[in-house]
Amino acid sequence: MELGRHLWRAPVLVIASVLALSACGSAEPGSNDDTDNPAASTTLSPEGDSAGCTEPPVVPSGQTAAPLDPPEGDDVSGTWIGQLETNCGTIEVELYADKAPVTVTSFRHLAQAGYWADSPCHRLTTQGIFVLQCGDPTGTGRGAPGYTFGIENAPEDGKYPAGTLAMARAQDPNSNGGQFFIVYQDTELPVAGGGYSIFGRVIDGMDIVDRVAEQGVDGGGADGPPAAPISILSVEVTQEKASE
Repeated sequence: MELGRHLWRAPVLVIASVLALSACGSAEPGSNDDTDNPAASTTLSPEGDSAGCTEPPVVPSGQTAAPLDPPEGDDVSGTWIGQLETNCGTIEVELYADKAPVTVTSFRHLAQAGYWADSPCHRLTTQGIFVLQCGDPTGTGRGAPGYTFGIENAPEDGKYPAGTLAMARAQDPNSNGGQFFIVYQDTELPVAGGGYSIFGRVIDGMDIVDRVAEQGVDGGGADGPPAAPISILSVEVTQEKASE
């Protein structure tokens, strides 16, 4: 099925976003494994449990994600680069505009709107699958923009190599929105329901994600807020010009 701008949808915010929190959190979408994981009690780095990060911005209590209109204009193409400025340093990503044009168009749109300013990465998983999930301005896992879209470029074998940048979603395959995850260790995810859209990869700053992951989940366990808080301060997306 061809994906295009005509497929932007208004989301069912509460249901879709709650499932998006758990969809990439275990081998089965919609479940949440809180089993204690010895790996989550990793020895702290010399910086303590901060992983070398500065104090993250405070997310106001009761904050909601302001609804946005979907992008206008044609889907992107070519090579695009995203700069994610965080309180732990800069993470640079290459965006697969040719493989996932709708997703990258939305990512650029949300970046230009400042949608992720001062938003925490609210979820780390350390057992079975290995991802850092970000992209919810509310920090609750329930935040979403004012539109959704479908799956693109999901691997048929369900394998997501370390460094992969992919979209989190609910059980509905058309529930992609603003939440995304970075894979920090090779991970296999369910293919039922269509899998998860891969729209880029980390090309610089993967050590930041690794340091955060090494500190494990706040309070122990295998799934929850990272013990070393990391927040996205801003996101800039630019097109990489072809060399002449």
